[in-house]
Amino acid sequence: MSTATHPRAYATVTGPTATFITPDGHTEPLTATGNDDIRLTIVRRAAEEARRTGTPVELVTAGDRGEHHLLVTTTGEITPVPDTAPSLEPDQPDPESAEADASLTLHLGEEVREPAQEQQSAAQAPAPEPPTRASFITHTTDSARPVTGWRGALSSLGITVKPSPAELARRDREAVVSRHWAGCRTIAVVNGKGGVGKTMTTAMLAAVYARYGGGNVLAWDNNDTRGTLGWRTEQGLYDTTVRDLLPAAPTLLDPAASVSDITRYVHHQCVDRYDVLRSNPELLATDQRIAEAEFDLLMQVAARYYRLVIFDSGNDESAQRWLRMIDSSYQLVIPTLAAPEPAESAALLLDALRQRDERSAALAAHAVVVVTQSEPARRADLDRVVDGFAPHVRAVATIPFDPALKSGPLRFEALRPATRDAWVAVAAHAAEKL
Repeated sequence: MSTATHPRAYATVTGPTATFITPDGHTEPLTATGNDDIRLTIVRRAAEEARRTGTPVELVTAGDRGEHHLLVTTTGEITPVPDTAPSLEPDQPDPESAEADASLTLHLGEEVREPAQEQQSAAQAPAPEPPTRASFITHTTDSARPVTGWRGALSSLGITVKPSPAELARRDREAVVSRHWAGCRTIAVVNGKGGVGKTMTTAMLAAVYARYGGGNVLAWDNNDTRGTLGWRTEQGLYDTTVRDLLPAAPTLLDPAASVSDITRYVHHQCVDRYDVLRSNPELLATDQRIAEAEFDLLMQVAARYYRLVIFDSGNDESAQRWLRMIDSSYQLVIPTLAAPEPAESAALLLDALRQRDERSAALAAHAVVVVTQSEPARRADLDRVVDGFAPHVRAVATIPFDPALKSGPLRFEALRPATRDAWVAVAAHAAEKL
């Protein structure tokens, strides 16, 4: 085996997906896009690490084609690392290893063909193409008939009416929030100030994704100090919290565990179709702090049983569980009000994340800011907050005033139609980059 002289990244291939570990130990899932081979996706990701570190990266891949060591440069050029594995015989290379390494000898975006392959291709005459057979299956798509307003009424009577641009845009947003991803995705709802709508935002996002995408969504109250997500959502059959789930985590991760075993520790929302992992607001913070290792264990459980996790965060941005949540999230959603103090708190949080590390800075740049009107706000106040955040984040969305959001149970169906549409838009913004 070779001695590592460059930063080393690892990739484990499992079909069209892979698990990639960066040289600094961060783990992330990879999925092939379009018609690309998953190995090309891995190489591109390794090249990104090479450019980030400013030096070639040794890529160690494992999968159904064995283990391979490749040196990936900052430009995406690949060369096998010598002496990574013994040959089958002194002068006979492993044919599968040679095939795998040859298929990976490429620049980013273009394949490099071996000279022998070029000569063989030139020598062979092109085979005649077989005649195209007509398919007996007619592939059709929904003609996007309108379903709301006067257009929807006429359509229900059989009168052909094209949907409006607003309805087409609504359908596009609903398609985005209905997506399923290969592997668990995580969204953190964050703002260091209390009372700005973090719990409300968590519940509404979970409801949208679960209703449109078909469940398997977890709203996790990741709060050291009196998290109230459990107060504003339904209680399940068991009076359990995150403190009860923690000692049961090894059992839930056992291969013999069934998907229904998680039910004892979460609270199902019967109408909105998502689950809630509660904290205990009756305990002091000293009695329910969670360390990094404990958070990681809980995250393993969540990733096994859910396709999407939404964190309702606390206000202590120095807590271990808060920092680990940031490190484990794919997307940030930052709620604020159309008022100076909550908006300033959100802006300071973005500033701190930009200075923390490169990954946190990327999360801040791609954050979605949600400006909620807790009372009918003056247009000038709302515009000031929206315009202040717009140049610094990926998207800014507004939620109109709705009495159903002020207090009591959080139910998606209880909202006004305009408010429901606004939350679907927020969820679509957040899902675009997952």
